[in-house]
Amino acid sequence: MPTGDLFPSVERRLKAYHGLSDRAKALVEKPAPLKPTITLTREFGCEAFPIAEELVRQAEKITGEPWVLVDKSLLDAVAKEHRIPEEIIQSLGKKQRWFDDMLSTFSANWKGDADHYRLLCEQVVMAASAGNAVIVGLGAPIITKAMTNCHHFRLIAAHDFKVGSIARRLKISKQEAELMVLDRQKERDRVIRKLLDADEHAPLLYHAIFNNGKIKSRQIARIIREYVLGAND
Repeated sequence: MPTGDLFPSVERRLKAYHGLSDRAKALVEKPAPLKPTITLTREFGCEAFPIAEELVRQAEKITGEPWVLVDKSLLDAVAKEHRIPEEIIQSLGKKQRWFDDMLSTFSANWKGDADHYRLLCEQVVMAASAGNAVIVGLGAPIITKAMTNCHHFRLIAAHDFKVGSIARRLKISKQEAELMVLDRQKERDRVIRKLLDADEHAPLLYHAIFNNGKIKSRQIARIIREYVLGAND
């Protein structure tokens, strides 16, 4: 199955992620005011990464600080490098009591893949704690819902928009794209229900929901950035 250009380059984001990891370690040793984190989920076929990349660009311009786009491909690369500090992993489980409380509310189906998914959750929490992060997918609004520095947004769109977007980006037929949109969305929903016992479609998880087919990516990024950072261009 084609993968195409659905994900931004991991290599250029690794350095920024390691800086974020170092900042999280410093916060464990010396607590400081939390920096904002933005989570962005989407229906399959919506174009989250152009928005996330534009958000990072705008946020860096406003704050004068580095921001990082975090997604599963980046976390997989980080895990392969074994660059996740063990003290961060441990401290998140011990120092933030709500994290264990959160895990205890998850579906019993979690237990079968506990090590893998607990590590994934801990990476998401580490990124969210460090702040100056835009986290795409990963069930982040559910995992970080108790974290007051996190702001949650979702992209939706008409079926035809999602099919057309996938067909264009992956250079496949609309028939193939339609099957992919339906299958991948069903699989995403199943995984979220199984592991987090939650529904990513629930509107009350989010600060705002955007129609990706009606509003341009740059405009969505600007609205989110103005809300989170309280700054105009």
